[in-house]
Amino acid sequence: MSDTERYDIIIAGAGLTGAAFALAAAQGGLKVVMIDPQPFDAQLAPTFDGRSTAIAFSTFRMLDTLGLGESLRPHACRMDHILVTDGRRPGAASPSPSPAFLRFDADEIGGRTGGEPLGYLVENRRIRVALAEAVIRAGIEVRAPASVASVTTDAGKATVTLADGSILTAPLVVGAEGRGSTVRRAAGIETVGWTYGQSGVVATVRMGRDHGNVAHEYFLPSGPFAILPLTDQRASLVWTETTRRGEALRSASDEAFHAHLMRRFGEFLDDVTVEGPRFVYPLSLSLAEKLIAPRIALIGDAAHGVHPIAGQGLNMGLKDAAALAEVLAEAARLGEDLGSETVLERYARWRRFDNAALAAGFDAFVRLFSNDIAPIRFARNLGMAAVNRIGPLRRAFMQEAGGATGDLPRLLRGEAV
Repeated sequence: MSDTERYDIIIAGAGLTGAAFALAAAQGGLKVVMIDPQPFDAQLAPTFDGRSTAIAFSTFRMLDTLGLGESLRPHACRMDHILVTDGRRPGAASPSPSPAFLRFDADEIGGRTGGEPLGYLVENRRIRVALAEAVIRAGIEVRAPASVASVTTDAGKATVTLADGSILTAPLVVGAEGRGSTVRRAAGIETVGWTYGQSGVVATVRMGRDHGNVAHEYFLPSGPFAILPLTDQRASLVWTETTRRGEALRSASDEAFHAHLMRRFGEFLDDVTVEGPRFVYPLSLSLAEKLIAPRIALIGDAAHGVHPIAGQGLNMGLKDAAALAEVLAEAARLGEDLGSETVLERYARWRRFDNAALAAGFDAFVRLFSNDIAPIRFARNLGMAAVNRIGPLRRAFMQEAGGATGDLPRLLRGEAV
């Protein structure tokens, strides 16, 4: 074997988006290698992550097509209904509901989705395990723990040097290592963004009663609070706190954390007990100014880190992975240079607008709903009431949330690359 090893694609990052992209690209007949600083078997550890993700029904189709459906379904909780309530008002289920709520029902669009729910709630650790097992089954090469020391590009190839001195070459390097992406920095791609001065708090609780596959999103003056259904009569709680309070909660005892939870949301939570670790992470928005550079493409959080309010970060990343894999598989079939500007521009054109529009939309959403200014509250209540009453508009929202609108990559339509 020569000192330099050659691949079709070198992927920096073996997390959820990187691993899904590796599977999709390998399904398209491409030789890939993943590089990650974490030992890969850590992905198989049951306690690796306590967060959960709302997987849009179209994204779940993609995971199915990549061969993960069988191992994920037992751990995926259907979201058949979503109730969105302005938290100062009576809830949607109270005897005299205010018009300031939205109700989304999967049945309303069942004809178009083949009876799929609005989405599935799956714990990240379950997705990680399913992806890691699929990567091992597919025989995809993973170098971990290993880190990228440098990335250089010339007219014919990209060269990646690892911290241990190994040298890998490929026509293309994909940055999938999250917000602090080394590949993005190596490409000289700047990001735009800001912090919110808030932290996201995530905890898993066991419910005292059946959640009925209903996801609740309450918009409180201090920010949104979501109760998202999980399997086994559990739910994932996601809410925002000020950075200072978030840090205090991170180090609080279990008893103090539970007391804060009940004091803060007692009226919404009935007889819950906290299970497993809790997570507190600072909220910010970051958007790469470009998705591509010579012989480099970015996917997932390396390209866009959004507010977790709508749980769309992973869905956006997986859509990137599906689009890029499809573009590259087609280019390979045509004998094109995978890292050429012509090929990469197809990917950038496909995903650029969607990513920027979604990031801007979530940001506006956060600002609109994380305050208690009377005229803004009145306007948002009016808007929610209108959407609730106009069937076609409500159904369009559900289709959008399910990721089933626009020019969908094949994987999100349930077709192989």
